[in-house]
Amino acid sequence: MPDDPTDPIAMHCKYWSATFDGALMPLMIALHRVYAAKTARSNAIFSRHGLCPAEFDVLASLRRTAPPHELTPSDVQRSVIITSGGLTKILRQLEARGLVTRSTDASDRRIKPIRLSPSALPIIEQTMQELIADSSTWIKTTLSETEITQVTALLSKLLSPPALRSGEVAPEI
Repeated sequence: MPDDPTDPIAMHCKYWSATFDGALMPLMIALHRVYAAKTARSNAIFSRHGLCPAEFDVLASLRRTAPPHELTPSDVQRSVIITSGGLTKILRQLEARGLVTRSTDASDRRIKPIRLSPSALPIIEQTMQELIADSSTWIKTTLSETEITQVTALLSKLLSPPALRSGEVAPEI
């Protein structure tokens, strides 16, 4: 039977056997594929609402705060996975579309808090509802409640401090 280049496990085992781990490789590929599938599903929802993932992250960070849904740029930076330069670009885009407003802090004029605008609320609310509904349907039609609990516990174990001793930091969500 000829090589199947779409089967990464078989190809890795055959051509890179010194690094093949029969238990680990399928898990790593499954994790990658689940991440890619979830990203594609989420991106489709973001797109329907005229958002990119980074814009959604910023709006969701603001929405998670108490009214008036306002944070400093430093606070937003800590809650999203984006560089400060990338955040500046996203904030400019959101401000140009009227989804956030910027003001100057009265006590420190160098600080320009970011506030979720009233027109952004229905967009972020609907987007989040669709994301949760999509994830719920996808996962709950595939896994039982027991399996969901087991997968959650096992993946959480990979993010526990002993598992992160290599110096890597788990991303905040």
